Amino acid sequence: MNGLELTYHIPVLLHESIQGMCLHPNGVYVDVTFGGGGHSKEILRNMGEGSRLFSFDQDADAEKNIIDDPRFTFVRSNFRYLHNFLRYYGITEVDAILADLGVSSHHFDDSERGFSFRFDGKLDMRMNKRAGITAAEIVNTYDEERLANIFYLYGELKNSRKLASALAKERTRKTIETINDFLEIVKPYFGREREKKELAKVFQALRIEVNQEMEALKDMLYAATDALKPGGRLAVITYHSLEDRMVKNIMRTGNTEGKTEEDLFGNRKSPLKPVNTKVIVPSEEEMARNPRSRSAKLRIAEKI
Repeated sequence: MNGLELTYHIPVLLHESIQGMCLHPNGVYVDVTFGGGGHSKEILRNMGEGSRLFSFDQDADAEKNIIDDPRFTFVRSNFRYLHNFLRYYGITEVDAILADLGVSSHHFDDSERGFSFRFDGKLDMRMNKRAGITAAEIVNTYDEERLANIFYLYGELKNSRKLASALAKERTRKTIETINDFLEIVKPYFGREREKKELAKVFQALRIEVNQEMEALKDMLYAATDALKPGGRLAVITYHSLEDRMVKNIMRTGNTEGKTEEDLFGNRKSPLKPVNTKVIVPSEEEMARNPRSRSAKLRIAEKI
């Protein structure tokens, strides 16, 4: 692993996720969250010369990490368009798909991207800087009720209505443009002992809305289920309960809502079956080495 990888992102549950993909010499594989390329590099190291790897990322910064390998294809796109791009490349079935849903260290450490409350900078939070609305546009234009719903649904914040009301009131005085502008308004609503955890939830909620993360994840999970060949593997690393619930549901029931469907004989109908009955979490050593891995969970399923 080189210095650039370490700076950009330390891959989480690296060996566990690659092992869960069950790589073989002539497979077709997909990494839908390329980022710093850590997982993709490990897939390339472990797959055969006759295999192919397609790696997706919508962030222009990730393109700096593109791997020079004839077996590798970089796809400049959001992973929700997995189906479209596999069809574009003439791929009808794949052997395994990996998704690491965590935000990379690079994004949190880049003050210009607006993902972290540790720095001042523009309130942006877009994964794709070339498109979409910013977090600043959301806090300045969404009505109070819509803002409250975002904080409650995506941040699970009990004081979501108070936060939305404060933002709606303050933006009539001046436009909320920077992280510090935003923090001045919301910080008084959190006690000092839980301030960092609660602010992390606020920023998570805004980031999810900016990037339409839950809708994109839903699209990707259905596309991945369709793309896998029988016996193919889907390995997904999640970091918060909202995405983990969606992943668990599709692996158990075949749909993101978790609705169980049965055939005439009472057997559960689902195109996937979980491989690991117990969720896989990082070791103590990994969590000590990489604090960002502490909330990570790995789920693996196989196409029936």
